[in-house]
Amino acid sequence: MRLTFLGATETVTGSRYLLEGAGQRILIDCGLFQGTKNLRLRNWAPPPLDPASLDAVILTHAHIDHSGYLPVLVRMGYKGPIYATPGTRDLCGIMLRDAAKLQEEEAEYANRHGFSKHRPALPLYTLEDAERALELIVPHPFDTPMLLGDHAGFRLLPAGHILGAASVVFHMCGKVIVFTGDIGRPNDPIMRPPAPLASADYLVVESTYGDRLHDTADPLDELEALFIRTFKHGGVVVIPSFAVGRAQSILRYISILKSTGRMANVPVFLDSPMAVSVTELYRRRLSEHRLTISEADAIGRAAVMVRTVDQSKEISGRRGPMVIIAGSGMATGGRVLHHLKAFAPDSRNAIALVGYQAAGTRGAALAEHSPTIKLHGEYVPVRAAVESISSLSAHADYAELLEWLGKMPGAPKRTFITHGEPAAADALRRRIAEQLHWRCEVPTYLETVELDEAPLPPLDEHRASAA
Repeated sequence: MRLTFLGATETVTGSRYLLEGAGQRILIDCGLFQGTKNLRLRNWAPPPLDPASLDAVILTHAHIDHSGYLPVLVRMGYKGPIYATPGTRDLCGIMLRDAAKLQEEEAEYANRHGFSKHRPALPLYTLEDAERALELIVPHPFDTPMLLGDHAGFRLLPAGHILGAASVVFHMCGKVIVFTGDIGRPNDPIMRPPAPLASADYLVVESTYGDRLHDTADPLDELEALFIRTFKHGGVVVIPSFAVGRAQSILRYISILKSTGRMANVPVFLDSPMAVSVTELYRRRLSEHRLTISEADAIGRAAVMVRTVDQSKEISGRRGPMVIIAGSGMATGGRVLHHLKAFAPDSRNAIALVGYQAAGTRGAALAEHSPTIKLHGEYVPVRAAVESISSLSAHADYAELLEWLGKMPGAPKRTFITHGEPAAADALRRRIAEQLHWRCEVPTYLETVELDEAPLPPLDEHRASAA
């Protein structure tokens, strides 16, 4: 039995793990690489495996760094099932179509304005590629065993984080291998806490915030103070935001601030067709989060929902005070680039960073207070105030991860620390080793590890449960 790390090593993007054994080749997650150029180039390089040789793909959740490579995988020959929770299936339907459309639009924009080094600029994948991938997604409910062959099977456990997010508990060759996916926080304002794990022989755990604790400040107070400072000067607050989870959390806080009179009655725009669709999905999946129907409705009323390009252009031509929430969360693409181009040069305005900013992204450059950022082939000055609000994170910090892991009834034989920048992954490795006394290691890109097997009779309990 072998495990190969095809992504999410020494970075928070490109989550892909290849598990081989019991006559099966299973890919856990199929994410897009984001951030520095050397990482992004991996998306365009030939994959380090033959997609047609895979028996199944299992998704932990729908974020693009976990699902965004699926259209490429399918275009290159994968034809098997893609297992995901119903919530992840629904979100992928929104996110993969949106990602494909954005790539097509950005390639067309680059060709029209001539700032790409490539002639012509091409999208990584098209809407047609995304549709073919979506046809292969098989919805599978939480905590329901699924058999893959005679000696392999899996369950999906709620992981918090976003709608549909799951940890994958895989049984293969008599061993249990757990892939945590991204783990949510115990007191998230929208999502329920992650389900506790049972015992595991091997564990692959994320480490996005493995070297830090989240700010304990109240996001309501932080957003209120930011709005007051900016609106006093007639300024605009631009919020680059992930369309899934983060945008809805911000709208939740804005709805509270407005209903309690703590925020001026200024226009708020959600300029992301994907985020608009996701916000509607929260209303339809009430069983998966903490919101009541009235609270979900309030989120939908907290902002003007912007869908068309013409509406987006009209907003960029306005002046404040107002709030613009737009994708993408790390400013790697999407409509937020046009708003940054319009509003970043004005010192009366503010840019609020409300999520993790991976190294090499424009969001990271903004967080480091770079005086300029490159947008559509030109350098744009950043005179707007840039503020980071870290208390909004949907990832568990190291203390929350340790508390969650510490509830496992026994120590895994080996624990692999992934999905973190090098410093964060190594910090979590040390903390787990020191506090939980587990054997921990940080794998490298394309590293393969051999896992012990313990051959057993077929997984009849999985077959019986699935029947």
